[in-house]
Amino acid sequence: MNDTPTTPAQRRRWETLFPAPKPILAMLHLGGADASERLERARIEAAALRAGGVDAVIVENYFGDADDVRRVLEALTVGQSDGVLGLNVLRNTELAFALAEEFPVDFIQIDSVAGHLDPAADDEFATRLAELRAASNALVFGGVRFKYQPVNSGRPEAEDLALGADRSDAIVVTGEGTGMQTDLEKIERFRRALPETTPLIVGAGVTDANAAEQLRDADAAIVGSFFKDTYLDTGVVEPAHVERLMRAVAAIRAEL
Repeated sequence: MNDTPTTPAQRRRWETLFPAPKPILAMLHLGGADASERLERARIEAAALRAGGVDAVIVENYFGDADDVRRVLEALTVGQSDGVLGLNVLRNTELAFALAEEFPVDFIQIDSVAGHLDPAADDEFATRLAELRAASNALVFGGVRFKYQPVNSGRPEAEDLALGADRSDAIVVTGEGTGMQTDLEKIERFRRALPETTPLIVGAGVTDANAAEQLRDADAAIVGSFFKDTYLDTGVVEPAHVERLMRAVAAIRAEL
């Protein structure tokens, strides 16, 4: 068990941001044929996700680019105050923090905060991440042993998790790929290795059928593919799928 727990202030910020247990954070993949379509689809999908009861929406340049992210953030925030908003700028952490300074972003997701770099590069990464976090009001949700990320640290998994907990406000765990169920043993292993006060987020593969198992040892889930009409990242958000998962989560919450 890591001896550097999430601070009480960090935990209070998590609980303030997500007053309901087992929050569901919905991913906007920014799909579309061009910038105009990506923006319009993001508007429609964000509205459908929020109407369906998700606890947060995450803007991610999965299909779009940095300009698309900026346009969508502006569309979802200018003149609006409702809804928890997250941001994941793939391959550009510096830009994520800059955008979080410009727009009312509540949290930044970073696919890997420990384990993906060799020790020399990791020291530089950790120093810069600490600087960015100190200057930002956004929480950081960091991946360890995340999908598609290399493992180059040479450290045991538990040591990378300890570092990850120190570098972020919550840890994100995934399986091997987008939309693929996260192995239950991996979730349990991460939970055992992390401080009890550090939130653990399942970052892939949660469905209405497996939500109870996936969330048993986790505090939250990031959901993208299941919400799509095709159950694939390339699809569009289907409100009926949002309703199905949130109904399953409501049943889980009722038993807590």
